Amino acid sequence: MKAVDLPLGDDQELLRSTSERFILASCPLERVRALAVAEPGLDQEYLRQSAELGWLAFLIPEEYGGGSVSDLGLADAAIVAREQGKGLQPGPFVTTNVVADALVRGGSESQRTNVLPAIAAGRATASWAIADTSGDWNPGGAVRWSRTKDGFSLRGTATLVQDAAVVDWLLVTAGSAEGLTQFLVSPATRGLRIEKLAGLDLTRQFYRVQFEDLLVASSTVVGNVGEADDLVERQLQVAIVLTVAEMVGAMDRDFASTLQYAKDRTAFGRPIGSFQAIKHLLADTSLLLEASKAVADAAVVAVGEGPYGGDVASVAKAFVGDSAIDLAQNCWQVYGGIGYTWEHDQHLYMRRLTTDALLFGDPAWHRERLCRIHRVEGVDAHE
Repeated sequence: MKAVDLPLGDDQELLRSTSERFILASCPLERVRALAVAEPGLDQEYLRQSAELGWLAFLIPEEYGGGSVSDLGLADAAIVAREQGKGLQPGPFVTTNVVADALVRGGSESQRTNVLPAIAAGRATASWAIADTSGDWNPGGAVRWSRTKDGFSLRGTATLVQDAAVVDWLLVTAGSAEGLTQFLVSPATRGLRIEKLAGLDLTRQFYRVQFEDLLVASSTVVGNVGEADDLVERQLQVAIVLTVAEMVGAMDRDFASTLQYAKDRTAFGRPIGSFQAIKHLLADTSLLLEASKAVADAAVVAVGEGPYGGDVASVAKAFVGDSAIDLAQNCWQVYGGIGYTWEHDQHLYMRRLTTDALLFGDPAWHRERLCRIHRVEGVDAHE
């Protein structure tokens, strides 16, 4: 499988360049700023046009209206994710692709037939409810399920659910003594409360979703009851790959803008980038960026091919999560006072990167996850 930072095939380069032009024309940073203070809602025309580019179809088979440009759907999605990160795009691109992939792998025929074509065409979006109120991403801790006479009951609270108030479907990962089970529910289902969260990232919207003995039918189950572990693991890997790709895109744009500023801004008759302290800072920051690109590419390959996708995905999230925050802070140092102003875009990138570092597990969570994956029998690897 080809890493996404290597020379792209003609179709992949067309996908990248077309996505870049579409973002600049349809949702530049000025539009992103406007949406940050608007009422929650997805621009349906933006969604429809992005679907025409295939953004939500890469992980969906052709029989359900999907398809990728290179037969490597995850790599194609990562290419778009990187462009999305550069432009700080709003909307549930990552989670919709995660849910689509989950339905392809574990959904019933009815779920695939009714949901996947709508997602591929941009008529529907989806999000994933998995994190608990403390921000822990271990599956099954946020929501618990139990059997009822006619189906199942869901009880608990999930947080950091992106665009929960405006998506069409929520994929809920719930636990019990019988094991992990996933449910595909509508946000409008009775017994479900959605509350908007105040957050650091102004370019996206996150919600707390409360399940108050939510009654759902057996037809909402995705996969087999109590046997969702493997499917949830795959979802987490896909979410990490696409989130890391978005982070690398944001890092790339933030550093490129900072580098240009260091060339253009003069002090004492010289560009500030010519001063040794700034040179060293920029060199260190460039290394963070290039290393992050490499590990992000490795994660795409590993998750696409297996069997070590979980390992490499966690390594990527831990490394890029730390590096992204360091890069944003370094860029802020180069900008100096202007970087602290509301009108400058730097704070938008710092907010996005800091939030992405937490989504689907922060660096510490993933280092602990790696220890659990490689636990020696009877001995914890981190002891």
